Amino acid sequence: MSEMKQELSKARIASLERASQLDKSAKMTNAGLESAKSYDEAEYRQFVSERKKAIMKYFNASDADWNSHIWQMQNRIDNVETLNAIFKLDADRYAEIAEAGASFRWSTTPYYLSLMDANNPKDEIGLLAIPTRHEMAADVETSLDPMSEEYTNPAGSITRRYPDRLIINVTSTCAMLCRHCQRRRNFGTEDHHTSASDVEASIEYVRNTPYIRDVLITGGDPFVLDDSRLESIISELRKIPHVEFIRLGTRTSATLPQRVTDGLVTMLKKYHPIYVNFHFNHPKELTEDAIAACNKLADAGVPLGNQMVLLKGINDNKHVVMHLNRKMLTARVKPYYIFHPKSVEGTLHFCCDIEDGLKIMDHLTGNTSGMAKPYYIYNASGGLGKVPLLRSNFKKIADGKYEITTWEGNVVEFQYP
Repeated sequence: MSEMKQELSKARIASLERASQLDKSAKMTNAGLESAKSYDEAEYRQFVSERKKAIMKYFNASDADWNSHIWQMQNRIDNVETLNAIFKLDADRYAEIAEAGASFRWSTTPYYLSLMDANNPKDEIGLLAIPTRHEMAADVETSLDPMSEEYTNPAGSITRRYPDRLIINVTSTCAMLCRHCQRRRNFGTEDHHTSASDVEASIEYVRNTPYIRDVLITGGDPFVLDDSRLESIISELRKIPHVEFIRLGTRTSATLPQRVTDGLVTMLKKYHPIYVNFHFNHPKELTEDAIAACNKLADAGVPLGNQMVLLKGINDNKHVVMHLNRKMLTARVKPYYIFHPKSVEGTLHFCCDIEDGLKIMDHLTGNTSGMAKPYYIYNASGGLGKVPLLRSNFKKIADGKYEITTWEGNVVEFQYP
């Protein structure tokens, strides 16, 4: 055998040995994923099917009703009496929801209700939708507006924190009132959309500010607007020469996938480049209906991203996050951000230590595709903007207390219990 062939043989042997090591790592990772799953996919689909039947029976709904986003919005569940009538609640669970619901408004779609076990106070989907006594705890160092959006609003319903981009809040309404929402202060006592005058003032500000090239339409959830109202906003922004692309942030993909209609998709296609960011927090939310909604938008050429919030008791687990991110990629959704939870009044029970997030990011590195690894982000209080959380760019001062430098060079402290 020639010297070259011998070297090739050694290289092949070394390669096979390395491949064997990688197989062992993959096997361990997959075993971790399976062990961390709180549910079996097939069993969960059957569970959801049975819950759906019970809800449809209560409302005397047809399949056409169920598949209509209008019907879903009109029949949102927002009180413990209706919830109990559909799914008999335990006495303690009933009392807890009644007590918390008296202080904090809540609402969920029939569709999203079908995904949860409302009697289980630890059910991940239920924790995202149904209030608990934890919301009434006396929170320390919290705020209704930790992002200081009130002080970063130069006109209309804008939030501007960066030189070349801004947010326009077009509604306070969502298909579901998420318990961890950063804009809980806007829940109020009833739904409402941003006034036409405030929206126009926002668009006029963009027209008169040539530095703005990226506009994010959000709320609330812009997808709760009807197609014509949403199109009127998008079309006006598209007429502005310096606006290069438009983004929309929506959680309807998880809470009301029926909203992604053919009509909505056809309308959005007219205004490319359009980007849509979703808000999936748990693998259970990626149902067949949710994936179908993602595929409709992807087929229309809309790039899709996801912004997950790290939430204690829901997704603060490296295997859960990996499973979610892998599942999203199969639905053509790119994991974009993992947000560290904000200190919003009434949500402190969801807060995690920064180390929890960093350990998740460490696990994703190498164990899964870079496509499945988002940025881990801290939103600096006071409206100072997003800061990627890396082990190299912050300093631990004490347990749960950190010092970090923002994109503008401001050194800020933040703390979690």
